[in-house]
Formats: sequence, structure tokens, C-alpha cells
Amino acid sequence: MEFASLTIEIALFLFTIAIVAGFLDTLAGGGGLLTLPALMMSGMPPLAALATNKLQSSMGTGTASLMMLRGRRVRWHQVKYLMLSAFIGSAIGTVMIQFIDAEMLTAVIPIVITIIGFYFLFTPTIDEDNKPAKVSSASYKRFVVPIIGCYDGIFGPGTGSFFTLAGRALRGQKFLEATAIAKTLNFATNIASLIVFLFAGHVIWLAGMIMMVGQFIGAWLGSHCLFKIPVNYLRYLVVFMCFAMLIKYVIA
Repeated sequence: MEFASLTIEIALFLFTIAIVAGFLDTLAGGGGLLTLPALMMSGMPPLAALATNKLQSSMGTGTASLMMLRGRRVRWHQVKYLMLSAFIGSAIGTVMIQFIDAEMLTAVIPIVITIIGFYFLFTPTIDEDNKPAKVSSASYKRFVVPIIGCYDGIFGPGTGSFFTLAGRALRGQKFLEATAIAKTLNFATNIASLIVFLFAGHVIWLAGMIMMVGQFIGAWLGSHCLFKIPVNYLRYLVVFMCFAMLIKYVIA
């Protein structure tokens, strides 16, 4: 799909936004808060913006996932079936968005984001020990992960934070472990959604590829910073991104 309005100024704007989003998304999630509005501000139709956002964010989450796996921050056997569940859920959600109005999500999303923000804000210590799991591994894989994946296929912003919260609250994972696993699941959802959008012909390739370069840079930087920044700072970054997303939705 072509996009006639892609000037040099818009290209530089999208490139810069992608760097910042890739960095923040790797650390705390919420990069879609920046990239999706930026694409829509550039004049893209909504479905084209969603599709192109998946193309560029796949580079960021893919880079972060590779860094986590190579650094043994997460093991392949931990995530391979979770990634499959996330992939299936996202594919279903992306098919659904072709036929429904994404505006219906605007009433639900601020509530969920607020819950995530307050959860991390008032969690006193978040990385000392693994907590007891509240949901079985099978239920998490079969129901929780596909539901979050479906949300990413339908809309997307905040998916990484949702996966992190689910890992913390439902599976008792440490914060950094939950964050690392979330990157791999978010990569699976992005790829699934991108495949569906490619068949539908909605992707703006030039804009997406420009942003992919920015996402790679940002995600590479974020992956190197993730395990060097004190975990409480990361927690507050998650809180900041959640409430920034909430303010964005209220203003919109």
C-alpha cells in the first residue's frame, strides 16, 4: 500500500518516535502509545496505521526477544508454547478488527491501564522472590495469553505491560523475568498480526521500514539497559507509561 504524504519531515518524525518507542517498550512497555498516534497523525487511514505499526514494532520486539534469548534471560522452552498461544490469539484479533470498529475499546482500555498503573505503583517490593502462582500454567497458556494476544491484534498499545502484569500477578514471576517473557510474547503477537495485515494489503512499507530502523536502535539500547537499571526505577517507568497512556486516552 502506498502513502503519498510521506515527506522527509514526516519520515524523520516517525524515525525519531520509533527510537524512543523501541527503547521505552523494551524497558516498560507502552511504545505503541507513541508510534500508533504518530502514524495516525501523519495522515494514514486507521487500518493502515495499525498494520504499519505492527511492521515497525515487530523489529523492536524481535530485537528485544533475541537479546533476551541470547543473554539467557529467558529460555526457549519457557516461552515456545506461550508464544504459540499469543500468536493464535493475535491472529484472531487481527481478523476481527477488519470487521469491527476499534472505537468500542475506548471505554475498556483506560480502566485496564489504570489498574496496571496502580498495581505497579503500590507493589512494595517487586523482585525479591517469585510469588505463588494464582493461575495454572495450562490455564495461563490456554486462556490468559490468547486473550491478551487477541487485544494486541485488535488494537495493541500497552500489550507488553499487560503481559508483564499477567506474569507478575497470575504466575508469580519476578518483575524482570515477567518483562523478559513479555517481550517474546509481544513479538509473537506482532508477527501474527503483521501476517494477517500483509494478506489484507494494509501495510505502508516505506514508513514501516523507516521506523523499523529506529525500533532496532531503540530496542538494542533498551535491552542493554534493562538489567542495569535498578528494578524500582523500572517499576516507576511502567507506572509513568501507564498513566501517560491514560492521559492520552482521556485527551483523545
